[in-house]
Amino acid sequence: MASRTLDISSLAFLTPGNYLDDDPYSGLEDTLRLFETGERLGYSGAWIRQRHLEHGVSSSAVFLSAASQRTQRIELGVAVIPIGYESPFRLGEDLATADVLSRGRLQVGLSAGTPPHADLLGDLVFDGDWRRYDLSHARVERLRQNLDGRFLGDPDTVIHSPGNVQRPRLQPFSAGLADRLWYGGGSLGSIRWAAENGYNILLGNVTSGEGTDDFIEAQRNQLAVYREAFVGTRRPRIAAGRVIVPTDSADAATTAKYQRYAADRVERTLTAHGPRRTLFARDLVGTSEQILESLHADGSLQDVGELRVELPYEFSVEEYEQIIHDVIERIAPEIGFTPAIDRVTVGADA
Repeated sequence: MASRTLDISSLAFLTPGNYLDDDPYSGLEDTLRLFETGERLGYSGAWIRQRHLEHGVSSSAVFLSAASQRTQRIELGVAVIPIGYESPFRLGEDLATADVLSRGRLQVGLSAGTPPHADLLGDLVFDGDWRRYDLSHARVERLRQNLDGRFLGDPDTVIHSPGNVQRPRLQPFSAGLADRLWYGGGSLGSIRWAAENGYNILLGNVTSGEGTDDFIEAQRNQLAVYREAFVGTRRPRIAAGRVIVPTDSADAATTAKYQRYAADRVERTLTAHGPRRTLFARDLVGTSEQILESLHADGSLQDVGELRVELPYEFSVEEYEQIIHDVIERIAPEIGFTPAIDRVTVGADA
């Protein structure tokens, strides 16, 4: 299949938010500064991973609230919150508070199913046997229902607080947040569920084969199902993630480090893994010209308008800064993306 020109309207990056065990502050502060740098460079969005029991952000709502006070324009995302560990109501309160503080910039990625580290963490999260709790997509739906502004009780139900009488609903209510929920889909079943329930969709660099051992074909099949099954009056947002590591402005030692990283991960891309036939995308490590050649040849990216640069876990904040700088300077112009700073300049001159 001949490659086509990409038309990326939204460019974001996803960072792991690493820190040292004995110095979490420095790592979290570095990540907040990376969000600030992304905004200055003109990225559409900056996303954090939510990770439990690891050296990373365990509470995305808290972190994104802090990021909202350090930035003004950039979208603030999380990919993804494992809903199994969350109370759909209490999580809704936290996310709505963060969204209000950001003035409506949150983008919330979610996943269902048994969450990571459940054997270690489940009994600490739940009262009773966590295996008996509903960890399905229905838990995600309950979160959205709590965010959409519906009132609790019947029309006559009110609550009294000092100086106020009101109908009860999740507070603060943040209009539009329920439409900015994303589902991290990696199978045809999860993709179809997200579409039929009107969620935006996040496609990562790991997916299920389901009828093919070709990663790009698998994601194109998922995109076809999503578009066919999507229910809703608004236009859905579809974002694809790829590990992208340009070497253009890196020094020789850093370039060699990047190349070793990629070489160590090639083998996993050569075959399907396990009963779900899990497939991995190749990491795009090299010069901007080499990366652009791969991006333009990626048939699944040609079917989406949003690209998320997934930053590896293993690198330093200085290396992350070099990567996102090279992407915005050397790659973005060739995939149809205009940085937000340029848009502001054009608008001011008009």
